Amino acid sequence: MEENQIAELLIELWRDIQQPAIFWQVGVLALCLIVAGLVSRQVRNVLRRRRAANPELQRGAGEEGLRRVIFPLTALGLVLIARVVLSNWHHVNLFKLAVPLLLAMAVIRLTVHALKRAFPSAGWLASFERFFAFGAWAVVAMQIVGVLPEVIDGLEQVAFTIGKAKVNLWMLIQGVLTVLVTVLVALWIAGVIESRLMRTDGLDPNFKLVFARLSKALLIVVAVAIGLPLVGIDLTALSVFGGALGVGLGFGMQKIAANYVSGFILLLDRSIRMGNLISVGNERGIVSQITTRYTVLKGMTGIESIVPNETLVGSVVQNETFTDPKVRIALPVQVSYASDLQKAMAILVEAARHQPRVMDDPAPGAFVEAFADNGINLQLGFWIRDPAEGTLGIRSAINLEILARFQQEGIEFPFPQREVRILNPAPIGP
Repeated sequence: MEENQIAELLIELWRDIQQPAIFWQVGVLALCLIVAGLVSRQVRNVLRRRRAANPELQRGAGEEGLRRVIFPLTALGLVLIARVVLSNWHHVNLFKLAVPLLLAMAVIRLTVHALKRAFPSAGWLASFERFFAFGAWAVVAMQIVGVLPEVIDGLEQVAFTIGKAKVNLWMLIQGVLTVLVTVLVALWIAGVIESRLMRTDGLDPNFKLVFARLSKALLIVVAVAIGLPLVGIDLTALSVFGGALGVGLGFGMQKIAANYVSGFILLLDRSIRMGNLISVGNERGIVSQITTRYTVLKGMTGIESIVPNETLVGSVVQNETFTDPKVRIALPVQVSYASDLQKAMAILVEAARHQPRVMDDPAPGAFVEAFADNGINLQLGFWIRDPAEGTLGIRSAINLEILARFQQEGIEFPFPQREVRILNPAPIGP
């Protein structure tokens, strides 16, 4: 609307308020809002029953978006229809004012929904939602009262040049808003793609992550490339600055870039997957998260270690569950030289077989490892198929049973022994 049209609308609305016919507009508008509320509640109930009938069905991006905009869009449609019908008998200035308000409500809810889908765990989203809603309603209010055109004219007066292109403040604001809108749409589409990929059966989890992140990056680049030309900003004017900035970032962020490239390598070659038990350096744990920059290992103590992806690509990584989850555990035991070795080795094997986590095939075995200074070193070797559950508990249980059986059978553990010889002893007595 132009400024004079808005002024005429407000004047006519003020005249309508002074007439009894305004009750028709208020009543019909209230009826439209009530019907829209009932439709919105019915749609929510249908979606809720649909999820209750199938508990495994997850709430998708389209369903959540529908829940958010069903009321303002339904109310907007009913108001437009009511305006056309009621205009044959009464003025409809109140409906003309309600249309931009309902449209702004739908836009605000859609924008916030897209942000929540793009940044599900962002702590700043609640504050930004209030700020964005306030700004959107402020723009609508300025448009209604006719102040917005004057604000735009003032912003257009602030002009400057970037290279050969002449831009003004209003053009930059339009560019930022257009890019934000296109990026939000791209992030929303990327969220839909990611949710669909994660629910796809038969596709490796690493490939799901790669495709999801590649699609998000590609959509953001396309959104920026589309958004800037829409407001008249030539991308070639920013090419020199972008090239210099890219070179500077390339030298200053080599490690970060290497981590990102390494992240895609890990996701594509599938050498490390979610749930693998790996050891790198002094860190050992289960892979709980793989991002494009780092990998999270959750140790047996519950402590999570953040390992840069470059370290995983450039170091030797022990993956205990890469192709086969079975691992062998060696338990050292030392007995005295006077012990019955055959009986001691049989006790070791029996103690291992009594544990449910120890595999029968390969069977546990006991071996003579070495003849040490104080006793004979034996080794109990056994296999388990669940190393992610930890090995301290099973080691402790086997050691306790070995101790109890050795005490029953009279098998001794050796103590450190030293033989002291005295050379040239001093004479005793006079």
